[in-house]
Amino acid sequence: MQVRERISGIENELTTAERRLSTALLLDYPFAGLDTIQALAEKTQTSPPTISRFVSKLGFGGYQDFQRHLIEELKEGKRSPLDLHRSDRPLMGNVLEDFVTRAGRVVSETAESVTAAQFERLTEMLADPKRAIYVIGGRISDALALYLSRHMRQMRAKVYHLPADPEIWPEYLLRMKSRDVLFIVDFRRYQPNLCHLARRASEGPAPRILLMTDKWLSPVSKYASEVIATPIDSGTVWDSYSGALVLMEAMVTKIAEDTWDNTSRRIEAWDAMRLDSDDTDMDE
Repeated sequence: MQVRERISGIENELTTAERRLSTALLLDYPFAGLDTIQALAEKTQTSPPTISRFVSKLGFGGYQDFQRHLIEELKEGKRSPLDLHRSDRPLMGNVLEDFVTRAGRVVSETAESVTAAQFERLTEMLADPKRAIYVIGGRISDALALYLSRHMRQMRAKVYHLPADPEIWPEYLLRMKSRDVLFIVDFRRYQPNLCHLARRASEGPAPRILLMTDKWLSPVSKYASEVIATPIDSGTVWDSYSGALVLMEAMVTKIAEDTWDNTSRRIEAWDAMRLDSDDTDMDE
């Protein structure tokens, strides 16, 4: 179990000083916990004994044991396909059947990773016509961001998929207003320039930053108002985005159903303006 999950599990048992400590740890997770115990005590206006009692409540044998777990979480977040191939169980028997079973497990776990309340908040924000939506992902995960943006564009106006070239990002940053949404998709191995983008977006009239990531948490989480941590570990050389894709499909389906009067009119207008083509049966 991750340290942040342990903190959530004992939230109701914390003293005032321990709540202050847990807030500081979660705001700069996991890096705040890698400070010396004296530095952390000074930063949180607590004391080394308070920190020692806190980590004991979390189930650790001491502050060094607590830090070892945080370091392991950091290492997990940076595992490459080479690391995964060395450490995980290979596909066995009928490869297709085995992989589909693994992907099905990832999808099932995804349903447990997002609460009904969070799902409702996310879809309400994305559906709100007063908010512009800006979407971008990492080197591989941008395919998910593109998928989301293409569906959203057919349902509502003011949806923008940011290009991969950071030289063009200032144009979009200058457009963003405080009511707007910047939706970032970033899975391990995390893309540093997405964190720089989130940091710059959080300055000035900052938009709401929504992050879709994994349980090791992209550094973008430091700036995000909502973090969706989906399972990706398939136990193979590649992480699986199947759960994240299903979650996005559920989101766009709910938004379409909730706004169907406006969505249906927009799709009709959209289809009427499509270029004439013999390929009338092409996928949406």
